[in-house]
Amino acid sequence: MLRFEIKTLSDLFDGSVSKYESNEAYSLVNGESLSYLDVNRKVSEIKHLLAEHGLKKGDKVAILGQNMPTWSIAYFAITTLGLVAVPLLPDFTATEIANIIEHSEAKGIFVSDKLSAKLDANLLESLSLVVKLDDITTVKGDRKDAPLLWDAPEPQDLAVIIYTSGTTGKSKGVMLSHNNLASQVMMAAELQPILQNDVFLSILPLSHTYECSLGMLLPFYAGAAVCYLDKPPVASTLVPTLKRIRPTIILSVPLIIEKIYKNQILPKFTQSKLTATLYALPPLRKALNRMAGKKLLDTFGGRLRFFGIGGAKLDPVAEKFLLEAKFPIAIGYGLTETSPLIAGTNPQMAKHQSTGPAISGVEIRIDNPNPSNGEGEIVCKGPNVMQGYYKDVELTQQAFTSDGWFKTGDLGMVDKNGFLYIKGRLKNMIVGPSGENIYPEEIESVINEHSLVVESLVVEKRGKLVAMVHLNTEEIEKRFLHLKEDALRNLNDKVERMKREMHFNEKVEAIKKEIQEYVNSRVNKFSKISLVVEQKVQFEKTATHKIKRYLYCQ
Repeated sequence: MLRFEIKTLSDLFDGSVSKYESNEAYSLVNGESLSYLDVNRKVSEIKHLLAEHGLKKGDKVAILGQNMPTWSIAYFAITTLGLVAVPLLPDFTATEIANIIEHSEAKGIFVSDKLSAKLDANLLESLSLVVKLDDITTVKGDRKDAPLLWDAPEPQDLAVIIYTSGTTGKSKGVMLSHNNLASQVMMAAELQPILQNDVFLSILPLSHTYECSLGMLLPFYAGAAVCYLDKPPVASTLVPTLKRIRPTIILSVPLIIEKIYKNQILPKFTQSKLTATLYALPPLRKALNRMAGKKLLDTFGGRLRFFGIGGAKLDPVAEKFLLEAKFPIAIGYGLTETSPLIAGTNPQMAKHQSTGPAISGVEIRIDNPNPSNGEGEIVCKGPNVMQGYYKDVELTQQAFTSDGWFKTGDLGMVDKNGFLYIKGRLKNMIVGPSGENIYPEEIESVINEHSLVVESLVVEKRGKLVAMVHLNTEEIEKRFLHLKEDALRNLNDKVERMKREMHFNEKVEAIKKEIQEYVNSRVNKFSKISLVVEQKVQFEKTATHKIKRYLYCQ
């Protein structure tokens, strides 16, 4: 359902503040609340500030901060003035930030108090304007006597440069135009209509395209409200916030809902042999999942009608639970380079392990498909596809086919109904001894089904498949060593502690063998793992909680 036609972010902003001026636009949990009229006033003030400091159309301005209303306001001020926003992920290191500022040629930055320590003196010296994001006060900058220039952006003008954390180890500056983002917003609105009384709870970084396009621009286009959680979405902060805000829409990554299922729901169904046996029976399992789904909806505030999942593949067992529980999940697929959505579903059309069909306006094609199963590289074409990589003509050319389709680097297949299924990353695919295509992500999905595995990574070592697993050590302690948390804290006797550690290590070795048998009984003969190695600390991840594979596949 289209609210009005837009070709630039200026069209979006001006249209929305005119139509919805009395609606609530943004709020911060336990903080301020702003109407669309308030946002319009603040954006106008920042545009004056930017213009008065000599910034003009095409100049780059970075944003470094945790989620808050002023992040969105600064973004709109920058882009509607014809400047180019450079969102920076809060998890970027000081070195990464300095490199991006230099590469993007940013002239100014909005930075929050919490993250200002990541800007060193030399970097601050290179910038002509530094503004505190928390209260929009100028830290550094000289006002110019030149007249204010209000140069409205055109559809093909560059709107943002987004430097991806990615999983390849090297950040790339993705150039998205006003038309890319405006098209994406209208496409998403057609897939899932947003109502003026919808309340979004924002829990992912605004500096990531997924949250920025679908969690900030889309609700603003529809006159909805967004509430920002400026702390990590862990249970202690998320649960009380859900009860208070009672959101209708949340955008998430798989890890959050997978943890809830694995740590809070599944143990209740498998805590005894009787319940485990009953849960294994499909009719009873579906009934129990439906009951659990109602409780889960209550935990989320009772009003949730759309729970979007993107950024990585959802665990198939957790997804089956959510579908049988009638929890309103919607799976999406895309990349930063596609603004980001390429394919997606709404809760009414969700299909197990599919990302859904291409969204309206986007074409999907499978290149070089395997004759036996139709799997090949996913390529796409549409108005949401990026202009290219900033200052990298060669890399941009490599990203497109000879006939102009964007190469996603993902492997997948499309069924007879047009639903897309993702198999894994092309560069992650392992070729077996007889030429078989082995997808490590599919093996990892099986490993992660094991109740004692938190996360895993499958790599190839000397022609063998090795599974690196991060175990749930707390659960191992409780389940097998019969020690409660308070007992563990008070275990001061050296001899007893040594005995416990020896016993614990023996149990871990047994669990590793159990995991290997568990996996190998569930995968084809080409995908069997030869060794399980314990990963004692969690894997390093990107902003969307994908493991940085390149760190472990060397």
